Amino acid sequence: MMCCGACKVARRAKLLFLLLLSLGLLVWITTFAGSDTVRAIQEGPRMLWGSAGDLRNIHSLLGGGKRHPPTLLPADDLEKHPQPPLQICPERSPLLRGAIALTFPSSLSLSDVEEENREQLSPGGQSQPSDCISRQKVAVLIPHRNREKHLLFLLHYLHPFLQRQQLQYGIYVIHQAGDATFNRAKLLNVGYLEALKEQPWDCFIFHDVDLVPENDLNLYTCHAQQPKHLVVGRNATGYKLRYKGYFGGVTAMTREQFSRVNGFSNAYWGWGGEDDDLRIRVELQKMKILRPPPEVARYTMVFHKRDSGNEINKDRMSLLRRTPLTWRSDGLNSCSYSTASIQRVPLYTNVTVHIGHP
Repeated sequence: MMCCGACKVARRAKLLFLLLLSLGLLVWITTFAGSDTVRAIQEGPRMLWGSAGDLRNIHSLLGGGKRHPPTLLPADDLEKHPQPPLQICPERSPLLRGAIALTFPSSLSLSDVEEENREQLSPGGQSQPSDCISRQKVAVLIPHRNREKHLLFLLHYLHPFLQRQQLQYGIYVIHQAGDATFNRAKLLNVGYLEALKEQPWDCFIFHDVDLVPENDLNLYTCHAQQPKHLVVGRNATGYKLRYKGYFGGVTAMTREQFSRVNGFSNAYWGWGGEDDDLRIRVELQKMKILRPPPEVARYTMVFHKRDSGNEINKDRMSLLRRTPLTWRSDGLNSCSYSTASIQRVPLYTNVTVHIGHP
């Protein structure tokens, strides 16, 4: 009996000792470790998702077992993840300004225009919007010879004009080498063929070097079914259409439309006739020419004397009468030339070619 009583006293003493030991351990945790733990929790997400060292410290303080990767990413890692895909640009760009006053200062230099567009252009005079995907890829083709000042004025206004329209575009200047009679139409055929070697442009703008657009509501895009004529009026004609069937100056056609009419004729050496020939080709394909409103499709023509080597083509009327018979064999499929050089300068891609002579 006395032995059993002694055993009971020993067990109670042992339990009391364990209880006191547990209370002491709890007090120690509260006094020395608890403040750090509470502080770590109160520091919130900033500390919890800071460095890898912070994560290890907090994990140790909280007494966790096996560590698992966090479900959230550090803020600096979030910046490395790809952004959501860009959306298609709106049909009407919010950057459009409408009509603007044009000036042509004699002091304007090539370096001025290059500096204006330094951050917007890639080599070869190409650009695309940074915040959306352009609805069309547009190639602007400019036939050229001995018109450096006109080209400078056009580029000065045309680059910001196209950028406000949120277009992906490239400007190609097709320079006729040598001193043979100028052939605007053949140069445009060359520009079309050379531009397509770079990328499959959707839309082509055939653009005279001396015509500067006044209103960015005049969109340099193509209609899916019908060609567009963008020069309804210009200052030289009192902002009226030159004549009812006029289809020159600046025109817009899709790749399919231009191929369908076999491009321009190559037979028009000198001034005049090639734009009427193109109109006949369009009509033969049962396509209708579209024009923007007259108050929008306005241009300033930079005045100049007629160039030597670009005299009026006296054969143009007889050539036009033969267009229905010759359009299938005279055009893109018969455009022969040799490329002298292709230079991707800051404001445009310069294509210099030999195209023969009359």
